Amino acid sequence: MPEVTNIFTSVGEAQASMGASDGGGGKAENIAGLDIVLAPRAERGTKQEIERKISKLMTEVPGARFTVGLSSGGESGYNFSLTSTNPQLLEQTAQKIMSEIRGLPSAGAVTSDRSLPRQELTVTPDRLAMADKGVTTQDIATTLRVATVGDYEQQLSKLNLDTRQVPIVVRLPDVAKQNVSQLEGLYVPSTMPAGQGVRVGEVATLDFGTGPAQISRLDRERAISITVQPASGELGDLVQAVKAVPTMQQLPPSITIIDQGQAENMADLFSGFIIAMSVGVVCILGVLILLFGRLLQPFTILMALPLSIGGAFVGLVITNSSLSMPSMIGFIMLMGIATKNSILLVDYALIAQRRAGTL
Repeated sequence: MPEVTNIFTSVGEAQASMGASDGGGGKAENIAGLDIVLAPRAERGTKQEIERKISKLMTEVPGARFTVGLSSGGESGYNFSLTSTNPQLLEQTAQKIMSEIRGLPSAGAVTSDRSLPRQELTVTPDRLAMADKGVTTQDIATTLRVATVGDYEQQLSKLNLDTRQVPIVVRLPDVAKQNVSQLEGLYVPSTMPAGQGVRVGEVATLDFGTGPAQISRLDRERAISITVQPASGELGDLVQAVKAVPTMQQLPPSITIIDQGQAENMADLFSGFIIAMSVGVVCILGVLILLFGRLLQPFTILMALPLSIGGAFVGLVITNSSLSMPSMIGFIMLMGIATKNSILLVDYALIAQRRAGTL
């Protein structure tokens, strides 16, 4: 791409791990990031056009999940989360919504933080057998963890050298981790009076399956965050189009949608603006009542405010402009100008009535 001048690539992402050999930390090698430096603005198109071009190229990479947008300064696009206590229904609904959003002409790249399935060892405890043998779930988990991963670094024996200590990790070879029968043959300490160990296979069932590598929660419920980049137009139009898709209009009762990112900021901005306007009008009314000493003239002055705001909306429609922060500041200035002119006109009318002797 001629618009790109430099690229900085970072492969791998640090993540928490309870492994002993890596010092309590791990690295995800399947995550990478590209920081792209663009050419000067006069020599290229807009940032949105370049992002759409990159997104189109990335769709040709099979099995890749990607996000194209700002690397700093906030999230771009429309971001919202679906929450539910039913993980299966949440997964199905999120996939259906993303499929419908991809069909919108105003939507660009559609991504989510839905965790990809990962192979895992499933341990299903037999509670009756555990109670009979005097074994707890913590005993089973500790035995399997020490055998497959190793104990926590704080509990490991150390080899003392001149300048450092080397942890001594004892665990099964990697081949044994794939053998369920060998794992079931491990012994778990028992609290029975005899004090004999119990095989894992006697108190639990082991099986290989798939499960989420990471579980995200919001307000103590399972959550899937979806980000939609605009293909064209303003963010407000994209939000309305996304919320108008059939599945969003008929969400199951157990699923809740929560706006985040720029959409959440816009909602907070509009609510704060309405509160500020309401408080301002009440304060203006109180000052005018104290100034004129009566109620008729203040209400007459404030009648100009809805007319001025209506005219401002007409101006936005004619100029095909969006309702944004600068336009809101313009609304506040317009209210002040309209109020000032109304005060001057009403005050002059009162002066003229006094001179004519009709007041």
